[in-house]
Amino acid sequence: MRRASPRSRWPSRWPGCGIRIPTDPDGALDRITGGQLRVGASASEGLVALEDGAVSGPLPDLVAAFADSRDATVVWTVGSEEDLVDDLEACTLDLAIGGMSEETPWVDRVSVTRGFDDLPGVDVGGVVFLLPMGENGLQAALETFLDEQSRAGSGAGR
Repeated sequence: MRRASPRSRWPSRWPGCGIRIPTDPDGALDRITGGQLRVGASASEGLVALEDGAVSGPLPDLVAAFADSRDATVVWTVGSEEDLVDDLEACTLDLAIGGMSEETPWVDRVSVTRGFDDLPGVDVGGVVFLLPMGENGLQAALETFLDEQSRAGSGAGR
């Protein structure tokens, strides 16, 4: 019996099956790499500012840095949290940001990252990002990126 490496209980690719874990049923991570990252933004004081059609603030800075790490261009959509959740469900967005916290009411409709307490430029704890259900590869890549930014302490937004 072959044992998994000590770093992971599961191999990242099952031999002979062509399956990657985590996976994206709609191929979001593969599609955005070298392409477009479709992001919804909802205004939230100190996190996301919307002015004259421009999206700015610590969370958009982090999203832009994540997109750069995937050689992707960010395409912004601005709306209310409910509108953005509808767009995530319809898979017309890859990610949504705003004042969402670990207490978000949207957990039954979309995937929610774990809460982040120490993101660069963010003064509140428990910030979460929303994604379409099942896009686990994208979520894992985003959470890994955000972990790296948290550890660096000098990432985007500072």
